[in-house]
Amino acid sequence: MTAITADRALTRGDAKTLALASLGGALEFYDFIIYVFFAVVIGKLFFPPDMPVWLQLLQTYGIFAAGYLARPLGGIIMAHFGDKTGRKRMFTLSIFMMAVPTLLIGAMPTYATIGYAAPILLLIMRLFQGAAIGGEAPGAWVFVAEHVSDKRVGLACGLLTGGLTGGILLGSLMATAINAIYTPEEIAGFAWRIPFLIGGVFGFVAMYLRRWLHETPVFEALRARKALAADMPVKQVLRDHKPGVVISMLVTWMLTAAVVVVILSTPALMQQIHKVPALTTLIGSVAATLGITVAAILVGMLLDRFGALKVTLAGAPLLILTTYGLYIGTATHPENLITLYALAGTAAGIITVVPYVMVRSFPGTVRFTGVSFSYNVAYAIFGGLTPVAVSALVKFNNLGPAHYVAFSTVIGLSAVVWFANQKKN
Repeated sequence: MTAITADRALTRGDAKTLALASLGGALEFYDFIIYVFFAVVIGKLFFPPDMPVWLQLLQTYGIFAAGYLARPLGGIIMAHFGDKTGRKRMFTLSIFMMAVPTLLIGAMPTYATIGYAAPILLLIMRLFQGAAIGGEAPGAWVFVAEHVSDKRVGLACGLLTGGLTGGILLGSLMATAINAIYTPEEIAGFAWRIPFLIGGVFGFVAMYLRRWLHETPVFEALRARKALAADMPVKQVLRDHKPGVVISMLVTWMLTAAVVVVILSTPALMQQIHKVPALTTLIGSVAATLGITVAAILVGMLLDRFGALKVTLAGAPLLILTTYGLYIGTATHPENLITLYALAGTAAGIITVVPYVMVRSFPGTVRFTGVSFSYNVAYAIFGGLTPVAVSALVKFNNLGPAHYVAFSTVIGLSAVVWFANQKKN
């Protein structure tokens, strides 16, 4: 089951839990994503100055990708203890593991000071961040879903998902502000550190706020009945819940397409394909991220009323149509980019279906592990392959990114149909 009480009104305690969890998720995701906004500057500062620019960027983004590769291991380990000892402990640990390396990156010496130790330390910090984010999103979805009644799980997942995408929005706004206030020389000299130092402080604030959260009623009930997982949770998941794992991984593919392609990659793709000015794409990115943040919450409310299948049958085609509209419309009328991007970003709010389906695919005893394993392994695979696949498709067709989003969304829709049929039987 998902919650102790099948049907009850949202209490003040529930609202407080959802608000604090969503705020913490936003601040932690900001810490993880801010790196990408300053990748060019970091590449110049943390690698030898005589290294070719393309190699600097390759290694810088390679270190960024290392954070994604660390997600499955970190997520599985934290989920193991989350199912064994409690959700809250791991929920707090994940934000601590994110805040410390973020703060250290902001204070770290560069190549000019410590040589090759600089990129090595940077890599270590990113690995810790990756391990932290691997436990954060799955743990947060499970935490909020187990705190509310069964008929409020959609809202809980929507608020938390909106918090996570809100962290991307915070990173985008911070990067815009830094570039507006400081000159390129000042950014390279000291200003690039500001977002990381602020992010580290944000993390500790969020960790302090999470002290006021309570363990989930579902876990407390399992502990009281001595019904916690007796075996290794990941072993139980792979042995007894294979359909749940496959469904969760397939819907995560849809999520990675929506986030990685529509939200994160489109600015660079529009500059590359249609020569749209960088400032225009940045404004469009802010509009799209705001759209997905608001829509994620609204989709959560719709899930509670209509269920996963009906919402996905309506939302998946909308995501496909608006993504094609973004890429076709910008090709013919570049001045409409911001509006088209905002529409596509709003349609991407369908991603709230993903945590809603995942938390309902596993029993309470192994829910944290089931969600974490499925989500993080799928994100490592599809999130890592998506930029490569999209880049290859663009060489053959400028609509390649839209084709990829459409294909992944159809896969996700098929998985939701499978999930709905399982729940009927």
